[in-house]
Amino acid sequence: LHPFPVPPSFPREVAAFLRSPACRSIVVLAGAGMSVSSGIPDFRSAGVGLYDTLRPELLTASELERALIEDDPTLALDKVMFLQNPLPMLELKRSFILGTYEKQWKATLAHRVVELLHSKLGKLTRLYTQNIDGLEAQCTDLPSEKVVNVHGSMAAAACERCGRTVDFDEFCEGVRSKVKDIGGRDPAAPAESSPIVCPACGHPHVKPSIVLFRGSMPAEFHVKTALDLPGCDLLIVMGTSLTVAPANGLVYRVPPTALRMVMNDERVGGRLGLEYGEDSIRDVFAHGRSDETCLDLAEEMGWLDDLALIADELPESSARLLRERLAQRQLQEEE
Repeated sequence: LHPFPVPPSFPREVAAFLRSPACRSIVVLAGAGMSVSSGIPDFRSAGVGLYDTLRPELLTASELERALIEDDPTLALDKVMFLQNPLPMLELKRSFILGTYEKQWKATLAHRVVELLHSKLGKLTRLYTQNIDGLEAQCTDLPSEKVVNVHGSMAAAACERCGRTVDFDEFCEGVRSKVKDIGGRDPAAPAESSPIVCPACGHPHVKPSIVLFRGSMPAEFHVKTALDLPGCDLLIVMGTSLTVAPANGLVYRVPPTALRMVMNDERVGGRLGLEYGEDSIRDVFAHGRSDETCLDLAEEMGWLDDLALIADELPESSARLLRERLAQRQLQEEE
């Protein structure tokens, strides 16, 4: 039933499986760990995340709305709240929207290795990313049709009320000129916020194309998973806690013959059927941060020179990790 009597070791035997004819279709499920080395602000970490440091009194909202957001900061990203008052969400996300537009953050080593699964190996069926940062769009050898943004993308805009797509350049200009900076870092930002109106329906509900709390998942997710998962030979789970449904369901929706590899700094998915250690039949645990484990795999696949070509396009921490690995290889070759 399974391609191995025991799961392959990482990275050597996994790399051999990737090259083999037994591996024809790879599906990747990625979470926040894939983007962490890009330096994108963290929303959830205790004490330092944006939710924990949010000051509701700075938001353009009624006293009741501020009180509700203080009790539950996620309400600032709630669909019902946004339709009632869109300004808190835009104020909270202003720096993220403009940072995405200005390419303030760069695709990481993990993004680039997924790109190579397509461009070098030709076996990537789909990348399902739970991230909204849109960094995969910087990987020019990764076609957009290979990517499903499970929770939408910050790199596009649409009206939440009528669904009309809005030009992203125009939307970002509206954010820059109409939405105040609650962080106080942009001296050119307006002192007060005003709505960004949809050119189609006239309602003030234009926002980044992300899924808000209590919003609907993109139909594309359900359509593509139904097509992709039955033929999957390898599911790579990367940088995610596997706690958010329905994306975490990919773990048990792939065929029983599929290998499942978790590239993470901790074991996850036990309640979803993932098994580690001696009881494991088809699950591989690659322990470490996404950039580190992806670099281990890339080295075993012989892709370090491909990554070296784009080292200057990587975020600083990714580039440093790559250059250290290249230097180690050079020393080994000289010995």
